[in-house]
Amino acid sequence: MSTASSSSSSSSPPSAKQVPFERTYHGDTVTDPYAWLADSKDPEVLGYLEAENAYMSAQTAGLAGLRAEVFGEIKARTQETDLSVPVRKGGWWEYSRTVEGQQYSIFCRRRVLDGEVRPPLPEDGKPLEGEEVLLDSNELAAGAGFFRLGALSVSPGESLLAYSTDFSGDERYTLRIKDLATGQTLPDEIPDTFYGCAWSLDASVLFYVTVDEAWRPYRVWRHRVGTPASSDVIVYEEADERFWLSIHLSRDDKWVSIFVGSKLTSEWWLLDSAAPEGTFTVVAPRRQGIEYDVEVAANRLLIVHNDGGAENFELATAPLPGTGDSRTWTPLIPYQADTRLLGVDAFASHAVVYFRRGGLTGLRVLAADGESREIQFPEPVYTVSPGSNPEYTQTTYRLGYNSMITPGTVYDYDMVTGSLTLLKQQPVLPSPAGVPFASDEYEQHQEWAVAPDGTRVPISLVCRKGTPRDGSAPCLLYGYGSYEHSIDPTFSISRLSLLDRGFVFAIAHVRGGGELGRPWYIHGKMLEKKNTFTDFVACAAHLVATGWTSASRLVARGGSAGGLLMGAAANLAPGAFAGIVAQVPFVDALDTILDPSLPLTVTEWEEWGDPLHDPEVYFYMKSYTPYENVAAAPYPAIFAITSLHDTRVLYHEPAKWIARLRAVASGGPFLLKTEMEAGHGGRSGRYDAWQEEALVLAWSIATATAAAG
Repeated sequence: MSTASSSSSSSSPPSAKQVPFERTYHGDTVTDPYAWLADSKDPEVLGYLEAENAYMSAQTAGLAGLRAEVFGEIKARTQETDLSVPVRKGGWWEYSRTVEGQQYSIFCRRRVLDGEVRPPLPEDGKPLEGEEVLLDSNELAAGAGFFRLGALSVSPGESLLAYSTDFSGDERYTLRIKDLATGQTLPDEIPDTFYGCAWSLDASVLFYVTVDEAWRPYRVWRHRVGTPASSDVIVYEEADERFWLSIHLSRDDKWVSIFVGSKLTSEWWLLDSAAPEGTFTVVAPRRQGIEYDVEVAANRLLIVHNDGGAENFELATAPLPGTGDSRTWTPLIPYQADTRLLGVDAFASHAVVYFRRGGLTGLRVLAADGESREIQFPEPVYTVSPGSNPEYTQTTYRLGYNSMITPGTVYDYDMVTGSLTLLKQQPVLPSPAGVPFASDEYEQHQEWAVAPDGTRVPISLVCRKGTPRDGSAPCLLYGYGSYEHSIDPTFSISRLSLLDRGFVFAIAHVRGGGELGRPWYIHGKMLEKKNTFTDFVACAAHLVATGWTSASRLVARGGSAGGLLMGAAANLAPGAFAGIVAQVPFVDALDTILDPSLPLTVTEWEEWGDPLHDPEVYFYMKSYTPYENVAAAPYPAIFAITSLHDTRVLYHEPAKWIARLRAVASGGPFLLKTEMEAGHGGRSGRYDAWQEEALVLAWSIATATAAAG
């Protein structure tokens, strides 16, 4: 038995000690030699993680120059002092801004001037004249190694601000209230809250959510402003461990809503915000497999749902506060097999439907007289999404648009005339060498790979014009493929550092995501999860076969559930990649999903299956879980990144995975970087995040180049 390598030289890889730990389920006994790494309070575990960090630093020391170069490019191309497009709410323009040299955003507002219709936008990104600072995150984060906001909500009437903060990354926030008239923070302080909150109409009451021991948001509380948190009242508690909660306030400020959802089923409850001590009413009781989302529209509800076999969802109406039975809802947009309805925003005179069709997102405007039109865009590949639209009476609709070659663009769409007004496009400044960005120097493409079962899998890719198609170009292939979450083709400033070095950047839109609608998701989960992995390997093979790159120049990247994808792809086809970046990777999936005491496990059973009670699921998951399927074979270089305080994918998963790779496999090197002051999202400050991204990109560049050589 070797010892944990906290005493190892940073020039040699740590070798974790092996302590046999047996796990037996469904008659199957597995010995896990690295289970001891799960104890984050054990000094030996912390010493091992520090030793891994030291080894990672030594192994990447030669990248210092390239990393600094890439960081300099990201920084130079980013307009550091900038201001978001202001959004009107009541008599105020609300916006955020950043200041050169400061890590975090400053949240502000300015009164709407007489006759002012369009949002004010200074070109220099400086404060607006008459600005009032709602919250300066830099002041709150002063001296902290980590900082994140969980809630930021101005009350109806714009007199109070509720906000919550996390200083460790464990996603447990302390909720506070600020008096915007005096600028003083009130004595109210509520610890251990979850994301979000909702005000009553008169701002006397604040509703918030707390989590259970498994980090599941399960209780909604009512807090009366000016009273101690100890006197707060539970207004809803969810006992079913498959379900979680969130709290919302309708666009017209008249209804507080509680969303209750599992992976397959949802339920909504409504309360008149003018009567905060009243009783919540259910819109429609939950029925297994029926999902619905609710939007308040004057005296009725707009409901996007999948009842009646509407796999890709349809839009219906119901009277407020609901009929109590989804089968009595009135169809407004019937189910269409080729269009996945994602959501709806309701306004006094119009509604806007957010949808997905043919792999692209879209927006459809519905007028009160029944007329409808889709907003058109010129590029063949793009992403459009709803922006911030807080005013119920507004007649313009804020939206965001970008593509792999078009920077993030903000438009206002006039819902009456159909005109589209450009408000701002993300500035992309010249490189450190003074070379300006020009989108026409790049090109984007869509390719289709063929999976082993014959399914065609879309790939979005971008490169500089003139990039050779002879296999000589390096490539970074990104994938995710879970939770119906789509990785859409979008723009990235940091990606330019790859493209300008001759890289192709590609996204594999594998099953398990939502790019091609709900069926695309269904056929990449539960007992069809392996489709996600074989789709990704097929995409890698397609890029090689069509000359975009070669296996010796191909680096794969994914995070969280996409990290599971990285580990599974490494086991399936280790020779297909030169390197793999796995960020907060879910690589010990079976062991985690077997333990209902761990954060989020029970809520995940409807995504992966329940291996604790179902032998078929157990053995299926065992056959693909990356950690348990590491083989005595040559593997590509692997760089795993995790965070000590991550509550979604616990740090020990990648720690165990790297230890087993190093003990069983050949090839590599296998590197582990653990952020000791961060959570699932990594470093919180923007400069810190750029530094981490620069390291990942430098490693990817060097790995593709070295392997090809």
